[in-house]
Amino acid sequence: MTILDQIIKTKYQEVEALRSQYRKLSLACDRVTAPKEFLASLTSSESVGVIAEIKRKSPGAGLIRPGLDPVELAVDYESSGAIAISVLTDRDYFGGSLDDLKKVRGSVDLPILRKDFIIDESQVYESFIAGADAILLIVSVLEDQQIYDYRQIAEGLGMAALIEVHDGLELERGVLAGASLLGINNRDLKTFDTRLDTTLSLLSGVPPEVVLVSESGIHTRRDVCMLGHAGVDAVLVGESLLRQESSGEALQNLTGQDKWSRALD
Repeated sequence: MTILDQIIKTKYQEVEALRSQYRKLSLACDRVTAPKEFLASLTSSESVGVIAEIKRKSPGAGLIRPGLDPVELAVDYESSGAIAISVLTDRDYFGGSLDDLKKVRGSVDLPILRKDFIIDESQVYESFIAGADAILLIVSVLEDQQIYDYRQIAEGLGMAALIEVHDGLELERGVLAGASLLGINNRDLKTFDTRLDTTLSLLSGVPPEVVLVSESGIHTRRDVCMLGHAGVDAVLVGESLLRQESSGEALQNLTGQDKWSRALD
């Protein structure tokens, strides 16, 4: 059994309890303030945007940031040039929680991505109520109809859906599901190895009108510059920021890199 298999097995156990609250969750959506424009934040600049991540640990890296304060870190990210913040809310494998997301939502004005393993529509409503402006949908753990349905629900609520792929087949599935926002994860979720070539090898299959995010394995200005010149709109960076004494300063070093339009290729 791979790490991903273990995570999804645990997630199904979590979702069982959540499903019983489905009607309550859907009704509560009427009382929630409209989300912030996540997609617009990624396309409003000629520079490659940086989505800065908040997480305490991961199965591949172990403990990353002991004593992490999500509010302090979010405020630092906002003042240092992040265009959005990604909050890991998985408890068992990443040390996060929805409470982290709620605290961050109350402390910054940036759009927030809930990064978790969404496998049921009740989690989409839960994300909206908690204050997420976007959710992550991982193609490798969902059926085609689920990707389409969860994207539709999220967008109907005003959120964005970052549809994450890892290879050519998943990319085709994501595009067919109507993705307007695609994330290419450079990390193999089975082995947790990372290669930036993953993004570069899949770029030709991404329609020019789709907003593209490269995720994982991004450490330097040179990495961001290379991805921007290839046509990436934004990068999602976590571990390389979190391991620095000053995450804000590390973030500033990644910002301001030009991006080139894939439509001109």
